Amino acid sequence: MDIVVEHLTKRYGPQKAVDNVSFRVKAGEVLGFLGPNGAGKTTTMKAISCYIKPEEGDILVGGYSIHEHPEMIKKNIGYLPENNPLYQEMNIIDFLEFIAKIHSVPKYLIPERILDMVRTCGLEGEKHKLIGELSKGYQQRVGLAQALIHDPEILILDEPTTGLDPNQIVEIRELIKRIGKEKTVILSSHILAEVEATCDRILIINNGRIVVDGTAEELRKQAAGNEILKVGIQGGEVKDIFDLLFQIETIESVDFIDVDKNLFEIQSKPDSSSVKSIFDTCVKNDLYISELTPTETKLEDIFRELTLH
Repeated sequence: MDIVVEHLTKRYGPQKAVDNVSFRVKAGEVLGFLGPNGAGKTTTMKAISCYIKPEEGDILVGGYSIHEHPEMIKKNIGYLPENNPLYQEMNIIDFLEFIAKIHSVPKYLIPERILDMVRTCGLEGEKHKLIGELSKGYQQRVGLAQALIHDPEILILDEPTTGLDPNQIVEIRELIKRIGKEKTVILSSHILAEVEATCDRILIINNGRIVVDGTAEELRKQAAGNEILKVGIQGGEVKDIFDLLFQIETIESVDFIDVDKNLFEIQSKPDSSSVKSIFDTCVKNDLYISELTPTETKLEDIFRELTLH
């Protein structure tokens, strides 16, 4: 089921939390919604889930508009809010039965759906416990189970690993990846590694606007521009090697990283690679390469550059 967001704008008082945002999520895609706190992620997700109405724009979920058919959309969406509101005094089975009834799951299907969710979300050993007795990690699993109990085609997860320890984070990410093979998923986070580990595509939002849209690899390529290499070359004087490198046609610039170790940083010209030329030059001049490493632009650097202004 596709999601199409068109010119979405939502204000809180004089402030635009979301400012003319447009994007599309294809059926079966896992989309990472990335941005600093207060960027507009949660507001956008609440609008898609029909929990709030925008002042401007529209959202189509499977062709249904949030303005005209919110009830149809809600049937097809499972939503896990950031604060994961659960009834602490209920046990897991009773809670999931209650949520299934709210979603109008047919009575005869409810026991089967509960068993399926307990198995899918790894709750077998805890299913008879009160929710208030569970660890934060298991409470997140219950939150995922309640979002999935009515078998929605779309799953919206707002900061699903907030407050979890490292082991719990890994477990929840693996669970999301498994679920993502069968459903359309939008996952918001301010943790880069999480989005990269679980998502097919990344949207970065800042100050209510989308500033970038693409895969992690595309973002790196886009930010990296020219090829940058860290190269160690031995067998000659550092100045002579520097001069030889500078004569290579595909090389834009050469800089020293460590003169004593003959380590250089080389930037190639746009749309060029200098690896073969460096190798050929070394062979021709009886030099040898001790190190040749592409310098990859980190996703953290891209994120910082895009969201710090």
